Amino acid sequence: MLWFGQKKNTNIPSQVHPKEKYKDPGFSSNTYGIDLGTCNIKIYNAATDKILVQKNIIAIQNKKTMIAYGNEAYEMYEKAPSNIRVSYPIGSGVIADINNMELLLKSFTKDEQGGTLRPADFYVAVPTDVTEVERRAFYDLVKDAGVKARNILAVEKAIADGLGLGIDVKNSQGVMIVDVGYDTTEISILSLGGIVLSRLIKVGGHAFDTAIVSAVRREYNLVIGMKTAESVRVSFGDISHNGGVATVYGRDIVTGLPMERSLTHDFVSGVLKENFRTIVDNIKVILERTPPELSADIYRHGLFLTGGASQEEGLADRIHEEVKLDVNAAESPVNTVALGLAQVIKKSQYRTLAYTIEGLGK
Repeated sequence: MLWFGQKKNTNIPSQVHPKEKYKDPGFSSNTYGIDLGTCNIKIYNAATDKILVQKNIIAIQNKKTMIAYGNEAYEMYEKAPSNIRVSYPIGSGVIADINNMELLLKSFTKDEQGGTLRPADFYVAVPTDVTEVERRAFYDLVKDAGVKARNILAVEKAIADGLGLGIDVKNSQGVMIVDVGYDTTEISILSLGGIVLSRLIKVGGHAFDTAIVSAVRREYNLVIGMKTAESVRVSFGDISHNGGVATVYGRDIVTGLPMERSLTHDFVSGVLKENFRTIVDNIKVILERTPPELSADIYRHGLFLTGGASQEEGLADRIHEEVKLDVNAAESPVNTVALGLAQVIKKSQYRTLAYTIEGLGK
């Protein structure tokens, strides 16, 4: 971790029901933990004890034929002709295109199983602050994807984050986790294996990229692609060591001709700082609503920062300055949820944190 800064009561009221006995499906080597990120899909394979990380993107030709998926499809993004549609099936943390997502999941699962699908158990990370219909979609996705699912269990994404960060989420200590993803940022307070407070905001790496595109257009009359903006953002920390500039290529608005421009470290820093404000403000909102005893725990241990877009230079420092808390940055921010799902799968004491979505709402 990197640092910044008794006796059974039989008189149960009629409206209270005894907790149902948990049925542990047990540990099977043919088990997968799935984190459906907007930008990347992460799949933990219990048989190999490894995590597959691929771009969560698909390329469809003539509206009916999949010609590429994952990293291969990402190479076509913003470059494909009109008869090839390259798209992300996940948007804002929920499933936007379930048919293409089913196709992607089946393809990745088949790759993990050596080309032959066999019955398997699936643990899926689900955002907390989503509707019942959106939550049910995660179950339907795995059930209908043709991956021969035996058991489909859900784990709250924030809980998986905590386990992936090495936190014993089942104790009574209050824990604050800020997961900055590509499309969303999820801010959660955990205690006793549950989520006390949670807030999902539509700000993340995509908003950062959009801000860079807009700023370059406004400042230099240059149109650049989202992939170019993402590469600038990802390599932002290296700009100061590369002569203090990053070279980008695009189309000049005035002449319409290809052009290059150099972006300074200060320019990119100023653009990103404007977008950090929304995240910081929402962290403050959650802290204001946190019970005092949990606030004391958070003050002692600091907050935990994870997610692929949490690595932006200056974000951790900005949070520390604004909320006056130590910021613990994850060592593997992209894989934190998948690492947490691995803990749920491998360790029986955490398996009770998983639940079934089947029959939700009945």
